Amino acid sequence: MKFDYDVIILGSGPSGFSCAMQSSKFGKKVLVVEARNEFFGGSWINAGTVPSKALRETSRIIQRFQNQFPEEAKVKPYNKYLMGDLLSYKERILERKNEKLNHDLQKNEVETAHGFGVLLDKHTIEVKDSEGKTKKYTGEFILLSTGSHYALPTGFKVDHNIVLDNESILNLTHIPRRLVIAGNGVNAIEYATTFACLGTRVTILNELDEFLPYLDYEIKDQLLKVLEEQNIEIIRPVMDVRIKENDLRASVEVSYKMKNDPEKGRKYVLETEHILHLGPKTPNTKGLGLSNVGIKKDKRGYIKVNKSFQTTVDNIYAAGDVVGFPRLASSSFSEGRIAACQMFGVTGTELPDVIPYAIYSIPETSNIGLTEQEAKEKGYNITVGRAYYDNITQGDVSNQRNGMLKLVFETDTLKILGIHIIGERASDLIHLGQAVMTLGGDIRYFIDHVLNYPTYSEAYRIAAFNGINRVHQAGVKYKKILN
Repeated sequence: MKFDYDVIILGSGPSGFSCAMQSSKFGKKVLVVEARNEFFGGSWINAGTVPSKALRETSRIIQRFQNQFPEEAKVKPYNKYLMGDLLSYKERILERKNEKLNHDLQKNEVETAHGFGVLLDKHTIEVKDSEGKTKKYTGEFILLSTGSHYALPTGFKVDHNIVLDNESILNLTHIPRRLVIAGNGVNAIEYATTFACLGTRVTILNELDEFLPYLDYEIKDQLLKVLEEQNIEIIRPVMDVRIKENDLRASVEVSYKMKNDPEKGRKYVLETEHILHLGPKTPNTKGLGLSNVGIKKDKRGYIKVNKSFQTTVDNIYAAGDVVGFPRLASSSFSEGRIAACQMFGVTGTELPDVIPYAIYSIPETSNIGLTEQEAKEKGYNITVGRAYYDNITQGDVSNQRNGMLKLVFETDTLKILGIHIIGERASDLIHLGQAVMTLGGDIRYFIDHVLNYPTYSEAYRIAAFNGINRVHQAGVKYKKILN
């Protein structure tokens, strides 16, 4: 049977884009369908990862400037900088990213269409554009990469004026003096530190009992210390959040209850200027026609896939946020590529079991592998090596002393089991350790090899020596360790 395309991709985010690029390299005819009419790139470029990190970067620069020149810190950033100027940087980044994405699609002869795609059968997509016109396309393979969205709040509405979401927060006309963030995930921490560095007083209302439970306990302690220094308040676990405007005080009142409050039903009230709602993520599967072809979903509504991102229908694949964990832009790029490889006969490619994670707070945190507690629970005989930014020359040079790098390794073999970092450039720094760890190296790599100096990478050398010293103090001869 002859099809219009070798592969049709619904969604142009990281997984859809990478699938299109890889498929084109195989010489395949590709169609990318994007539901939003204004752009390609999905939330990745236009409403999520890229714009939020661009705003964070401007905030980080202001923070570093104030740290370097204490006289500057006497004036709150919101009294000195205009939000429009900060967001103009974001707009320039988005313009460049959109130009590059469109150039890449055209250069690789990937065809595109705007509209909402629906599965009619396992090989046919119907696309409805913004004017209501429909067109059908057929493809040998189909990739569903439609992403996810924040679930709507209960108890109040997002009006994009007082109550903001992940898109409208990036279009503020001013830097708020006070901001309440209703959210549980890493994005809440990222936005909290971004605005705190602009002088905003931030409160996070967290519905969960635990706070970032997957972080190593020492990294979490360091992060909580930083948040406290930035006057960011975390209130948890909360419930029944409500919002009411107070015209007399020209403010907004946010009320909530505590889940574990002995005085059940007691209401707490905060005054604020804006509320940012970042609820749990929900996959974008509504209206896709999954039931038309028999694609199965899990209990949380995510599309079920195997290790090659193949759904329960043999020629239909799914990747990115729509399949659930880990829901990262970084992993989505790999997922889309893996799906394309599987479609066109390049087998054996899988997403690694161990991948790095990052929180783009100020400062960043990043980790890969087992935490100290997880390693102990799995029965490993472990030793820990630590390095603090306070003891790193680059930390002094850059005036960035809040930070720590922690190596978790097997005492006998010195093999690395986990790496955990909080501090400037943690999301970049993790990759040196990732390479050594995944290639089976041990902590002696950081001692035996020359690393540029001064750099933040020096933390690896200091942490490795710290860990080896601990092994030596436990009774192992130093010469034996180094051999």
